[in-house]
Amino acid sequence: MINKNNLTGIILAGGKSSRMGADKGTLLLKEKAFIQHIIDAMKPLVTDIVIVSDNPNHSSFGVERIQDIIKDAGPLAGIYSGLQHSKTDYNLVVSCDVPLITSEVLQQLIENHEKCVDLVQLESYKKTMPLTALYNKTCKQTIETLLNKGERRVRFAASQLKTKTIKLDDNLSSAIKNINTKEEFNAITN
Repeated sequence: MINKNNLTGIILAGGKSSRMGADKGTLLLKEKAFIQHIIDAMKPLVTDIVIVSDNPNHSSFGVERIQDIIKDAGPLAGIYSGLQHSKTDYNLVVSCDVPLITSEVLQQLIENHEKCVDLVQLESYKKTMPLTALYNKTCKQTIETLLNKGERRVRFAASQLKTKTIKLDDNLSSAIKNINTKEEFNAITN
C-alpha cells in the first residue's frame, strides 16, 4: 500500500471549458466549486495537493497553483507539469470536470497499484479514464518525450506506459462522470 506521505494530488484545471462556456473548475455544485469537491475527495488520501492552471482565480482554493510548463498542449501537458512539480513518487491525477469523485473511488486506484505499473486508471462503461488515475512520477520522462514529438492524446500516452486498468463497479460510475456541457451540468444539479 502506498503511504499517504508519498502521494500528491494533482488537479488539472487548465482547460478552456469551451463546451461549457464557463470555467468548469469554479462551477458550483451544492454551493461548492467543482475544484473544492475534488480537493475534499483527495485530502484524506494525500499529503499535498496542487492545481495545474494558468487561471489566477484558481489560487483561491487554499492549495498551491502551478502553471503549465508547456502552454496550450492540453491535459497531457498538465499531467507533465504536475509530475514535474511533485515531490512524491505517486500522484493522484483528477481533471476538474469530475466533481462527483469520492475518496472511495480514488482509494481503489491506490489499492490497485503494483510495483511494475506506471499508471493505474479506471474504466467505466468500457471507456478508460486516464484523467482519473494514479501516476508514478517515473511517467514524466515518457510524457515529456511524447509532448516534444507533438503528441497530445492522454490515452495514447497511457498506451505507451505500463498501465493497469480497473473496471469500476457500475454503482460507482457516476463518481467519475465528466461534466463538460451545460446539459451535463443541469443533469447533476436537478
